[in-house]
Amino acid sequence: MTSAGPVEPGTVGPGTVGPGTVGPGPVEPGPVEPGPGGGRLRRGLALAVTLLPLLTVWVVLVAPDDPAGQPLTWLLRLPLDPILVLLVLLVLRDPWRRRVALVVGALLGVATLVKLLDIGFTSALRRPFDPVADWTYLRSARDLLGDSVGPSWATAALVATAVVVVLLLGVVPWSTRALVRRLEPHVGRHPRGWVRALVVLVVMWLVAAATQVQVGPGTALASTSSVGLLGDHVTRARAALRDRATFAAAVAADPFAETPAADLLTGLRGKDVLFAFVESYGEVAVTGRPEPAGVGPALDRATRELGAAGYSTSSAWLDSPTFGGISWLAHSTLQSGVWVDSQRRYDQLMTSDRLTLSRAFGRAGWRTVVDVPSNQQDWPQARSFYHYDQVYDARNVGYAGPRFGYATVPDQYTLKVFADRELTARPRAPVMAELDLVSSHVPWAPLPRLVDWDSLGDGSVFGPIRDRAATRAQVWRDPASVRDAYAESVTYSIDSLVQLVRRAGDPNLVVVLLGDHQPSTVVSGPGASHRVPVTFVARDAAVTRRIAGWGWQEGMRPAADAPVWRMDAFRDRLLTAFGSQGDAPPGTPAAAPSGAPVAAAR
Repeated sequence: MTSAGPVEPGTVGPGTVGPGTVGPGPVEPGPVEPGPGGGRLRRGLALAVTLLPLLTVWVVLVAPDDPAGQPLTWLLRLPLDPILVLLVLLVLRDPWRRRVALVVGALLGVATLVKLLDIGFTSALRRPFDPVADWTYLRSARDLLGDSVGPSWATAALVATAVVVVLLLGVVPWSTRALVRRLEPHVGRHPRGWVRALVVLVVMWLVAAATQVQVGPGTALASTSSVGLLGDHVTRARAALRDRATFAAAVAADPFAETPAADLLTGLRGKDVLFAFVESYGEVAVTGRPEPAGVGPALDRATRELGAAGYSTSSAWLDSPTFGGISWLAHSTLQSGVWVDSQRRYDQLMTSDRLTLSRAFGRAGWRTVVDVPSNQQDWPQARSFYHYDQVYDARNVGYAGPRFGYATVPDQYTLKVFADRELTARPRAPVMAELDLVSSHVPWAPLPRLVDWDSLGDGSVFGPIRDRAATRAQVWRDPASVRDAYAESVTYSIDSLVQLVRRAGDPNLVVVLLGDHQPSTVVSGPGASHRVPVTFVARDAAVTRRIAGWGWQEGMRPAADAPVWRMDAFRDRLLTAFGSQGDAPPGTPAAAPSGAPVAAAR
């Protein structure tokens, strides 16, 4: 036995493990392998965390823009996206493979966000999201939520929205990269199998696309998902940019721009003319499901009451440029005589000098007034574009009562204060006014009730009514109660206006009552039109003779076959019928001016 000498570097000595050693020396601690069950569980959870965001993205992208009430057969669609991801795996090599996966994931996240906006806009406004102009609605949406459901819920909704955006733009790219990383070893070991799978998927997708195989009515099996979605929105954005010049030409082509003041509205001289917009008063209120709750009978009752007071009524339909909200598009369309169907067009119109109805009445000698009880801040366009002499809003009408949902001021109070301040005893200048009645604005709860006109005071009388009214939670427990509340709110607005007309008893009063747009699809249902009712109310037979050629139906309840005009045709029809060129023998229909849009009747 020999004694061990010093151990030279690079040799094997006592306490080491290596070739030629006898027996084990000290061993470095290594990771403790979990049992078979724990490893599988951990791998399964990791895979679920990776796949869940991508599955969510896939479901959103293959969903139709208006999935409510549609059969779930669209879940069977074959999207193009996973085929493209598989192609990336086969063609590229690391590190490009994972870098491209991040880019693809980012595009999927953006596409999913856009698709969610499409679904939201289609459900609420019956049109897809406009990537050029609709970002400006974020502030309006925030204010609407705050006014309708309270600041706390509005803040919670905004926080939830921000979380969704972060998840889509952060988690989806990470999940895509993680999935590619997990699949890389399998692709490397079985490249031919993956190529075959890719060929099969491509052939299936191409055959389905070429033959237009459908998994449901109007739902194709082959889906381009994010590719088609982003392409469609790029096309829309380019069209929106080109539309600026088109709309500018339409605004400039005004047949009444140079009409002398002496020739404007001669047939209404000396009349007080009120344009009353009833929020969300759409076709469904007259002919649809809410009718049993009272809107149809309320219109018939109003027709009888106004007739007994000496007023004639005639009604038709207008096609609104908006649906479910964004009321100012309808107001500006009616006033300007051009089709304002987007925020972009509205902003462009506000910088023009287009002749509006309010400006035409002002030039012809009327005092012009707008009453917007929902406004709690300055509205510069009221004077710079519409040229109103007087602007009323929630801040200057003396209301001290409670708010009802979105409506800061109940319609009955709005009309009472307007009548007291503007429809005073003559002599005075005639008044032209736009009155925005908002008690019928979503969420239709809580709702006010009619009270004695002379007891309105400062509005405090509405306090007990507010305390007893059904809450939002009670109304929105099921769709039927929402529709009933909607019908009740429209009835309240119409009854309030009829009350004003009857109490005025003025032979020189003319009222145009109309809706701004249809209510949201929770009330109007899928496939609803853009139609809104419009009613002309007058006591002077000479006024009603001017519109004899319009062919409108008698009463406040237009039938389904009543004439239908586009809302932008109304301005020119009114200015023609009541202008100097409409000064024709009684019963002679007034012709539209040269170049004026012709409204379709059907």
